[in-house]
Amino acid sequence: MKKIAITQRVQILSDINERRDALSQEWASLANTCGFLPILLPNSLQTVQQILQEIQIDGLMFSGGNDLVAYGGDAPERDEVEHFLIDYAVFRRVPLLGVCRGMQILLDHFHTPLQPVQNHVRVQHALDNGNTVNSFHGFGAVDCAPPLEVTCRCLDGVVEGVRHTDCPWIRGMMWHPERCNPMRQQDIAMIKELFEL
Repeated sequence: MKKIAITQRVQILSDINERRDALSQEWASLANTCGFLPILLPNSLQTVQQILQEIQIDGLMFSGGNDLVAYGGDAPERDEVEHFLIDYAVFRRVPLLGVCRGMQILLDHFHTPLQPVQNHVRVQHALDNGNTVNSFHGFGAVDCAPPLEVTCRCLDGVVEGVRHTDCPWIRGMMWHPERCNPMRQQDIAMIKELFEL
């Protein structure tokens, strides 16, 4: 069974002055549906580095939630961990799928600016490849810089999918496959194919 490490959102409970790592249970369902063993990563760079020294992972998934600090977010520890993991994936040839915020940090890491987008929260969008997907984001991009290339867009021009041209094992999608009930077979097939690279 492939061991896939999944990043988590930072949840801030200001009334008790606590920062928590959190992940929807839908992510475990997605991993199980794909035949993966999920390994949840905390938002602590030192701990993540220790985990990667002890456990041979087969892939990475970046979950949604939290805006990037550069765009008003309040989880710098998550940005730090995920930027490190992108470099780790490039140099170790570890497959990586960025979902929603996960794709946003891929864009940011490879020097594509984000911008606010309208009508992309809690809606369905038709894509230029004929698919219809869910949408839960307030930031997006209308293009991307090399080494990323666009794989699909919404009909309004917002980028919905990217891949790394030199590292084809790195991809991003703006929709949430884990939130589909039932899960879409084309998403499951694409995810399984990525983690076979």
